[in-house]
Amino acid sequence: MASLDFDGSFGSLENSPALHARRSGIDEYFPPAPVPPEHRIGIPALLLTLKRNPLECWIAEFFREPISRVRLPFCRAFLVSDPSAIKRVLVDNAENYGKDSIQRRILSAGLADGLLGVEGNRWQAQRRTLAPLFARKTILSFTSPMLSAADSLAARWKRIGTQGPVDVAAEMTLLTLNVLALTIFSDGISGDPDEFRLAMRSYFESIGRIGVFDLLGISPKVPRLGSTQLRRTVMYFESIVEEMIARRQRLEPTNCAPEDLLTLLIRATDPSTGRPMSPGEVKSNILTFLSAGHETTANTLTWSLFLLSQSPYWRKRVREEADRELPGPRDGLIDRLVVTKAVVEEALRLYPPISALSRVASQADVLGSCAVSRGSLVVIAPYVLHRHQRIWERPFAFDPARFLERSRERIGRFSYLPFGTGPRTCIGAAFALQEATLVLATLVHRFEMQLSSDAKVWPLQRVTLRPAKGLPMRVTPVEAAC
Repeated sequence: MASLDFDGSFGSLENSPALHARRSGIDEYFPPAPVPPEHRIGIPALLLTLKRNPLECWIAEFFREPISRVRLPFCRAFLVSDPSAIKRVLVDNAENYGKDSIQRRILSAGLADGLLGVEGNRWQAQRRTLAPLFARKTILSFTSPMLSAADSLAARWKRIGTQGPVDVAAEMTLLTLNVLALTIFSDGISGDPDEFRLAMRSYFESIGRIGVFDLLGISPKVPRLGSTQLRRTVMYFESIVEEMIARRQRLEPTNCAPEDLLTLLIRATDPSTGRPMSPGEVKSNILTFLSAGHETTANTLTWSLFLLSQSPYWRKRVREEADRELPGPRDGLIDRLVVTKAVVEEALRLYPPISALSRVASQADVLGSCAVSRGSLVVIAPYVLHRHQRIWERPFAFDPARFLERSRERIGRFSYLPFGTGPRTCIGAAFALQEATLVLATLVHRFEMQLSSDAKVWPLQRVTLRPAKGLPMRVTPVEAAC
């Protein structure tokens, strides 16, 4: 176990350029990411870096050691990248590790009564109630609307032609919002889509900043900088959700309500008790679907398109698969897009939407050879885990082959956590993976996408992991590019 104190000198946080290398005839790509500093980060630098971009706080030792002890000034903390220890925290002894104050603050911004925010018996009841909504059969039934949303975007891009670069990051957020409108909320999401997109960005920007109050463990009820703007944003979302629920409930008695996830959510009951969710629980879960289903999938698609734009070899393989499979039957399509799905999974490895999660030990425990005292902060960072040098070969390289054929079978369950794991694994994981795969195949099938020459792509952590300055690209219809 590595022991590390955040009380030393400033570490250097270098901007690493993307690199290419040749391997077995493939032009291998090393995408942009912070170069982990070798030296310890002093408290002033740590606070500034957490505010600017928490992703730049991870030092080189974290990518080598299975468990690192981090002596923060206000609490005892551990970064855990050992798969067996992760299993203990998230599965075997999960009851001992509740959410910490930072996560409770984030979730209190409109999500406190939803599946992400509740604990114990309330969580178990909601999970039972919501599970049927995300069954495989239900998700597969969304293939056509997901493809329809991709087709609508493709038609708009074709009209734009080669007029100039488009911000693909912004385009993906609008697309995923359209997918939600066609699948979960099929009679539409109230308000202007672009206003909603910007509000969602502001929401994640506000809740995603980690400050001194968070490190001190000060109650989420104590106002933070920007809390007034956050309240206005949450009120905006709540007004949209309340209008959607009221509109749907007006349709219920007439039997005219569409059979989408919103209707299923309003009608859902706990199979063990027959109890429906309260109005607050319904509202919080709709907001959860909007935020998780909107922002995280959009970022996954954005990173997937960026990575393919830098890798001719994998772009060619995805296009060949899409050209072959998209014209065929839609039944079973998602299972035939094997290479495309592997690209999405590799994008999730390199740029996991949720780059870190944390827990607090309610009782003393042992992780590996490390004694964890009561009240200790335990951090599991998918961003670090997915690039860990003891777990992955060439961890910083873009290589979707990791997720093909037998290589996929060798990836440990607790070595790859883009959607979490254990009882609290993301309930919408299959929905998001299907959506990203279908959309990616459609866009690569129809367009050549070239990164703008002046683009500076850099990962920024604001709860989710996204390109700091968007993703400006030139999109050219394939027939025009030939």
